[in-house]
Amino acid sequence: MASMGAHLASGLQRVAGIQLSINHVKSAHLGDLILAEATPFSIGKTVQVWDVRIWKLSDPSNTESSKSLVSSSRVTLICNLPVPDHAKEAVENLRSQAKL
Repeated sequence: MASMGAHLASGLQRVAGIQLSINHVKSAHLGDLILAEATPFSIGKTVQVWDVRIWKLSDPSNTESSKSLVSSSRVTLICNLPVPDHAKEAVENLRSQAKL
């Protein structure tokens, strides 16, 4: 989630994770419904920091009252790396589909 957010926030430039810290506080099992949310903490020209939280949902129709935190993480990424020639078509496909 953080990499996708950083990729979009940097104008679809290549990004790479340089630091990751995760706290797992509960378990989630195969088949559990989860909700993931990435929030930017700091968006700079070359470094971005994102907070990512994952919740398990007990009632999909009422996400706010049925959320149980599963994990919390902070991700630091280096941004604005050059996109290799072989990946430029993928960037253009994403650009045409993304609502930026």
